[in-house]
Amino acid sequence: MAQCVQSVQEFIQDTFVPMVAVLCSEAADGSTRKNNLSFAELVRPFCRLTSEVHMRDPNNQSHVIKNLRISVTSIVTQPPQQTTIRKLLSEVVSASQPAEGLVANVITAGDYDLNISDRSVKASVPWYNNWKDTLTQLSSSKFHAATTPWFEAYREYFFQSMPPSDHEFLHHYLACMLVVSSRDSDPMEQFFKLSQEQHRIQHSSDYSYPKWFIPNTLKYYVLLHDVSEGGEERAETVYEEMKHKYGTQVCYLLKFNSRMPSSGADEQIPDPWSQYLNRNNLQNQEICDGFVPPASKSKECVIGVELDGLDNSINDGIPNNFKSHPFQGSAKSRELDGPNQAKPVEAVNTMMKQNSSGARGLSLTLTDHDRIRQFIQEFTFRGLLPHIEKTIRQLNDQLVSRKGLSRTLFTATKKWFSGSKVPEKTINELKNASSLLYPPEAPELQIRKMADLCFLVQHYDLAYNCYHTAKKDFLNDQAMLYAAGALEMAAASVFLQPGAQRQYPTHYMETAIQTYKDLCKNLVLAERCTLLSAEILKSQAKYSEAATLLIRMTSEDSDLRSAILLEQAAHCFINMRSPMVRKFAFHMILAGHRFGKADQQKHALRCYSQAMQVYKGKGWSLAEDHINFIIGRQSFTLRQLDNAVAAFRHILINDSKQMAAQQEAFLREYLYVYKSVSQLSPEAPLPQLPLPYIKSSATRVFFGHDRRPSEGEKQAATHVSLDQEYEREASQQWKELEERVVAIVNKGAIPQNFQHTQYCLNSQTDNLRFPVAVVEEPVTVEVVFKNPLKVPLLLSDLSLLWKFNFKDFMEGTEEDARESISNEKDSHMKASHNIFTEVINEFQISGEETKTVRLKLLPRLTGELHILGIVYNLSTVSSALKQDGLGSSSGTQVAANCLNVSSPSLAKSGIKPQATHNLHQPSSIDQLEYYHGLSWTEGKVPHGLSVRGRQDLEIQGPRLNNTKEEKTSVKYGSDRRLDPIITEAKPLLEVFFINFPTGLLCGELRKTYVEFVNVSQCPLTGLKVVCKDPDFFSFGSKTSALTPLSPTTSENCSAYKTVVTDCAGISSAITSSVSPADFGMDSGNPRWVIDVPLPDSILLPAASVQLPLWLRGPDEEGVHEINFLFYYESTKPHSKSSHRVLRHTAIICTSRSLSVRATACRSNALEAEAKGDIDNLLLFLDVANINTSEAGVREFHIIQVSSCSEHWKLQKCINPTEDKDAKLSSRERAKLCFRATRCQHSEATSCSEGRYIFADIVLGSEQIISATTPCADFFFQSCSAAQSRKAALQTTMVPSQHKTGHVTKLVQKCNEVDLNIIVLWKAYVVEDNKQLILEGQLHVALQSIGKEACSLPHVQEAQEMVLLKFIRLEQPQLPARPSLEQLSHLIKISLHYPEYYDHSFHQKSLCLVPVTLVLFNCCQIEVDIIVDLRHKATSPEMLEVHGSFTWLGQTTYKIQLKGQEVHTVALKACFVHAGVYNLGTPRVFAKLADQNVQCETSQQNSSPALIIINSV
Repeated sequence: MAQCVQSVQEFIQDTFVPMVAVLCSEAADGSTRKNNLSFAELVRPFCRLTSEVHMRDPNNQSHVIKNLRISVTSIVTQPPQQTTIRKLLSEVVSASQPAEGLVANVITAGDYDLNISDRSVKASVPWYNNWKDTLTQLSSSKFHAATTPWFEAYREYFFQSMPPSDHEFLHHYLACMLVVSSRDSDPMEQFFKLSQEQHRIQHSSDYSYPKWFIPNTLKYYVLLHDVSEGGEERAETVYEEMKHKYGTQVCYLLKFNSRMPSSGADEQIPDPWSQYLNRNNLQNQEICDGFVPPASKSKECVIGVELDGLDNSINDGIPNNFKSHPFQGSAKSRELDGPNQAKPVEAVNTMMKQNSSGARGLSLTLTDHDRIRQFIQEFTFRGLLPHIEKTIRQLNDQLVSRKGLSRTLFTATKKWFSGSKVPEKTINELKNASSLLYPPEAPELQIRKMADLCFLVQHYDLAYNCYHTAKKDFLNDQAMLYAAGALEMAAASVFLQPGAQRQYPTHYMETAIQTYKDLCKNLVLAERCTLLSAEILKSQAKYSEAATLLIRMTSEDSDLRSAILLEQAAHCFINMRSPMVRKFAFHMILAGHRFGKADQQKHALRCYSQAMQVYKGKGWSLAEDHINFIIGRQSFTLRQLDNAVAAFRHILINDSKQMAAQQEAFLREYLYVYKSVSQLSPEAPLPQLPLPYIKSSATRVFFGHDRRPSEGEKQAATHVSLDQEYEREASQQWKELEERVVAIVNKGAIPQNFQHTQYCLNSQTDNLRFPVAVVEEPVTVEVVFKNPLKVPLLLSDLSLLWKFNFKDFMEGTEEDARESISNEKDSHMKASHNIFTEVINEFQISGEETKTVRLKLLPRLTGELHILGIVYNLSTVSSALKQDGLGSSSGTQVAANCLNVSSPSLAKSGIKPQATHNLHQPSSIDQLEYYHGLSWTEGKVPHGLSVRGRQDLEIQGPRLNNTKEEKTSVKYGSDRRLDPIITEAKPLLEVFFINFPTGLLCGELRKTYVEFVNVSQCPLTGLKVVCKDPDFFSFGSKTSALTPLSPTTSENCSAYKTVVTDCAGISSAITSSVSPADFGMDSGNPRWVIDVPLPDSILLPAASVQLPLWLRGPDEEGVHEINFLFYYESTKPHSKSSHRVLRHTAIICTSRSLSVRATACRSNALEAEAKGDIDNLLLFLDVANINTSEAGVREFHIIQVSSCSEHWKLQKCINPTEDKDAKLSSRERAKLCFRATRCQHSEATSCSEGRYIFADIVLGSEQIISATTPCADFFFQSCSAAQSRKAALQTTMVPSQHKTGHVTKLVQKCNEVDLNIIVLWKAYVVEDNKQLILEGQLHVALQSIGKEACSLPHVQEAQEMVLLKFIRLEQPQLPARPSLEQLSHLIKISLHYPEYYDHSFHQKSLCLVPVTLVLFNCCQIEVDIIVDLRHKATSPEMLEVHGSFTWLGQTTYKIQLKGQEVHTVALKACFVHAGVYNLGTPRVFAKLADQNVQCETSQQNSSPALIIINSV
């Protein structure tokens, strides 16, 4: 059980005390009323003796009585009614609530820390003379551990309300005080009348109530003297007369009201009556307000008002002249004869109300307090206790004389107990003998009377003996009611005996409880016995047995009693040695349920809240839902709306495992509660709604208009939208592109206040800075909702909640800042004008669905916008029950079962509601509205029950982890995605691509158009495009617009500029020179940044322009993602960043086309056809058709081969065929050979100026002018890309340890060939039964002689991981020497001879043929050459095929050639017979003249020089 203020011994002793009645005259009552007290109330705080009392038992042994208390009450002649008692008990429990603001007791039970409230001060502390010390003791008292003061109040009033019965005498009056005032005209006459009145009440048959202990009741005569009114001599005279007439022992003169009106009002006098009377004001007030005397009542019924506090007696609170019990409701009271005068009813009620609420004891001093205390002691010592001692002796003598045994009861009891025992019958064997009545003079009752007297004066040993004797007699007579009473008090006597001579007979109490309950059907006595036994068991730490007793006593006849006992049983479980926490929680739930049925909402709420501490967070979701549901309902009934909302909110936000119908019932109830809350305070801020869930971290914000969709062949730029998924790598690429163009615009440096443009913000973007939005451009917020319930939710009038601060950023000062506006209250009419807010009428979320919604704001002024959250109406969907297979009737039944109420709608629908208790139905208007409101929600339209609320968008920023402090603590940065800054208007660009392809062949050229549209009211300028793949597209050169397209181009829809050529001269090259500056190669911008050629460089508002755009398929097959970033600026200055960007991502799928491999070698012909063409090359092209896709490509045609270089040019095609246009079908190859020569002096001069020579060799019927757009554009872009790759490769490679010398560079340069080949082709494709002609170009860059180059990009293989080596350079770095391969190409060798030579060997046997050896120094420095003619072919094959010959004359030559010098050597070859001979046998060795090298390097052998010798 819960801890109580009193100990068990104190509780039992204070429950059963001697009863003293009071009868007052009118004057005496008037004197006490000056203090707002009746006489009984006046003496009540002093009714506990502060000293020990001694008395003699029948054996003349001294017996000590400690801490004795008496009960002084007014006489009431009507017993209380049970209905009134129940109502009073209910009010007592309601009035006793946990104290607020005090520290609660925390009980640790196992793994649980239970918060059990409250703390109260013990009310039975004796009152001492020094009232200050008493207050100090009260404040520091150890008796402050009560956890359930309502239980003690209930128990106290329960014992007070028990009427006296005939089978026991504990509540019978032992004495009667007759109180008369000294102001009475004849006090002695008043004593006589009061004595006669008491005698008539006791002995007249008209009065069955109250009960008197013995016929000869002690009468104690009290004379009250009001000191403030004087007349002390008269009082003394009357007192002497009283003593002379009645005796000194039963008379007393009580002087009081010593405080004069002139005394200081600020003098502090203690109020000892407050602890007895204040807690009863509620009941007294109700009795006063509800009392209306019957019309037939005599005048005496409303005279002599006395209001007594309900503390220890059943008579407190009603004047003695009202012959009805204070618990009596409407029963008529009997008439009393007496000298009382009539008073109006209004005066009576007024006096009672003043007494219940006014100050008490205002006319008393501390001396008066001592006099009253002394009066009680004198009455007890000299009157009451001697009377009790005398009565005990008389009863003992009567019993001894009637039994004829020994003189004393001690001897008699010994004989009774030592003899043979009468076998006791069990309860099941006994019949109901509750109707058996003993006459008053029966010896069995005399024994019981003596036992009760001994019990009242704490003589528990003698009391037990008497109870035990009476118990046996009653059982023999089968007087079960009497026997049960004797058993009950015998057990109590054993427990209260000092020294514990006997073991507490638990079975006595159990038998008494069972007898009261089952045989006698007297639940009141059974409850009393249960309370006594439970307290005794608790004091013995037998909590389990106490809990069992309490639980057994619960029944359906009294919900309040059951609730009180169940709660105490729960506390028993928690106070066990091994606390049973779950049993505690379960029984607290049961107690809360019964409290609710007993209309004790506060206590029901408290029980459920305490039980929730055990069930919360343990995974018992269904139990949690039930508890929260009841907590919410009771809180709503008590108008604790915040608690109700919190409880229902927990049901909804918790992972509920309820069925859909149950969840909908919870939701409807929650909506009704929330609606009631909002109606009570319509001006309050919008409440926070728990449904649906909002994934705040998943909130995305988009700034800008929705782009216009694509129309047919016009494709809009992809830009950024909420439909795109965020990719961190892509975002970083866009950021790099923007930084590059910003750096270019700002002359190579990025501004410090630069802020990366972010159109869409999410949890992965950088949200530390305030985003920037533009006036008249919408702000779209995407919110992710999740419905945790299984029932659908309907959100209506859904919109964003925002706050806006006006600010003019161009002014730079905040003086012009205007007021802030918000749409939370709709109080600002200009809110809708300045910021347009989109409202979604209906938004439905299915059960357990995650769904996104997009809401827009359109700001019309500059300032700071703060998006706070969302606001909406939450309601249910009418079809939710139908979707779950339930009709409206079943849904109503679910709601009714949840609420445990009945309603007319249920009866009409034929549904039987859950049974409810008919004695404790909710009666308040609020409850009726609540319950009817819940039943009203069923069957309504979806919008019939909805609440307006909000949910804040609270986004937590990223965790900070930069500094040491941030790393060692948990700190989060700010997330500003919902706080944009609205700046002034800016231009807005839209880009459309016309006929933009999605698939291309590698190298394929396609002409499209791009349209730029300015959809804003501001002009834009500085349009640029940034792309990491600039060789993919081209806007054309500066002169391309001035060059008209040829008619052939227009007819064939070619993307190139073509000219029809003459077939006769197609083998020779057509040359032209261009400057890279014409194609944007000298703009100073990186190759990634390209200026868009807008007319006049400005695009006006609402204007549009179309520009041609050439595309070339990437050389590598596959899917390519190409990012375009369009950069543009406003013509006006802006406070924030003035530039804007537009993104576009193009997806191009490329497939294979042709593969071109090129190799260059030195030509043997040093005598050029054109004079001066000494240095020339042979160029071999290997072209293969590698297209393997099913794209319908039939064949490729190589229509032209062009070259572009500053030093070299193609001269002619060496192997022209009859079919000039080379055709390649699938997997076919072709080999082409071209001659390339160095540029002539005039051309070299132009090249030195930075111009490139384009040479076109036409293989088809028309020439493509390669020096114009778009061929030249893509060529220069590919060259730039190659240089970028080469530079990137060089930076990643390990630097060489050797320096490159000047000579080495010259040697390397002589082997370098800076020649770029452009192969232009056409492809014929069949698509949809139509033949299409595709065209394109491939680039091959030749770098050196003899090294093959390919048009396909080189795929670098992953390098194997090698160990890192650390090398120490001990020697200084030496200049690097040329390699042998480089040195073998210093000299170009050529032999000039006739191809056919006729000779008559018959006439002359030796044939001498002149041969000229031409040597050309390819480098720029002097070279020493050795020509050795002694070399002969030793290979048998060479001898067999070519025969043998010899050189005549000098066979070794040593020559020195200057740079680029040509030297000829005249040789003679001697042949002896006809045949085919190879003249290429001379060996040439060369070394650099200025190098200290001992050996020469053999030069690369030339191609075979065959000569045919004919014999004639």
